[in-house]
Amino acid sequence: MLFGTEKEGITAWHRAAYWSNSGILEKLWECAKEKLTTEEINIKLLLSSDKDGMTAWQYTAAPCNSEILHKVREWAKEKLTTEEIKNKFLLGTDIDGRTVWHFAAAG
Repeated sequence: MLFGTEKEGITAWHRAAYWSNSGILEKLWECAKEKLTTEEINIKLLLSSDKDGMTAWQYTAAPCNSEILHKVREWAKEKLTTEEIKNKFLLGTDIDGRTVWHFAAAG
């Protein structure tokens, strides 16, 4: 299943973001736009978090791939409200309180 999760809550979207696989990210994005509602896209892709509360945005920042970070941010702007982008996407934290910026700074 394209939008399923592993036992740890990790999705294909998370894995593709971490490994900077823009081809898979784009395929998943296009498929999601065809088959899912905006709310489902937000839940299953943009705001989906693993068991530790990490989103794909944080997975992308860990290896600090600026091209993928930019692409995921543009997709988020397309589907999320300004408040969701601010509170959940940019300032959202994992279970240790780390934001995407912690991961980007370490990369």
